[in-house]
Amino acid sequence: MTGRAEVVVSAGNALGEGIVWSPAHREIQWTDIHGKAFWSFDPATGAAKSIALPERLACFAPLGGSRLLAGFASGLARFDLADGAREEIAAIEADQPATRLNDGKLDRRGRLVFGTMDESKPAQPLGRVWIYDGGAPRVLFEGVRIANSIAFSPDGRRMYFADTPARVIWRFDYDNDSGEVSNRQVFVEVASDHGFPDGSTVDADGCLWNAEWGGGKVTRYTPDGRIDRIVELPCSQITCCAFGGATLATLFITSARGGLDEAKLKAEPQAGALFAVDVGVKGLADTPFAGVRR
Repeated sequence: MTGRAEVVVSAGNALGEGIVWSPAHREIQWTDIHGKAFWSFDPATGAAKSIALPERLACFAPLGGSRLLAGFASGLARFDLADGAREEIAAIEADQPATRLNDGKLDRRGRLVFGTMDESKPAQPLGRVWIYDGGAPRVLFEGVRIANSIAFSPDGRRMYFADTPARVIWRFDYDNDSGEVSNRQVFVEVASDHGFPDGSTVDADGCLWNAEWGGGKVTRYTPDGRIDRIVELPCSQITCCAFGGATLATLFITSARGGLDEAKLKAEPQAGALFAVDVGVKGLADTPFAGVRR
């Protein structure tokens, strides 16, 4: 896996997303949103498995054992993968039937920051970005079409975010104590030949790795917004990335095959797979969810 991305799970995901490393399980975990499945891969044994879900799962945070803080399409819940038990936390944007949850990430204090997207074609700015710390979810900002690229600097004082159709990744000042955002600035404008900004992760050097939908690549941006390196993938719809493995030295990358026509699928037989690559840097461990677990 050194320097070149390789398929580690031929998952055939319709829309692989939301990838995280679970140190407790020693496995990389992700969701196939449209396939309504939770996936995991143990890099030590090479074993992969999937679990059918009752609803589309957009993002999640492990709660220990088989339990998740689940960002389902319709809202937040505590969900047990073992027995399917579901405890509702909050419906999200029930006033907007065209929107659903999309990208989400734990901040450096263990709060879940997540965004929504409008599923209409073309997407309208009906979505919002939210934060959940165990109390009532609250809105950080509005006017979002497709929320993506939520990630945090190593010290937690910067938050990254992309409204995918705009081809822009923004950077905010982020208050670790209050979870408030301010000082929104353009971090990078994604070139058209790179596709559209999708999911992101931040490495130990503070650089942002962004999966670029339609561009077939993951790009590493330095903290000042310069392109540092590019990982090319053999399929176009690259969706999200996360560092994993015992030392967080492997970059895992999800992809999607949904929406590709027959000719594209023939040209991209690995679309929907989970990829892995050694990029020579390490990631950062997620702060466990800090809210009420019950």
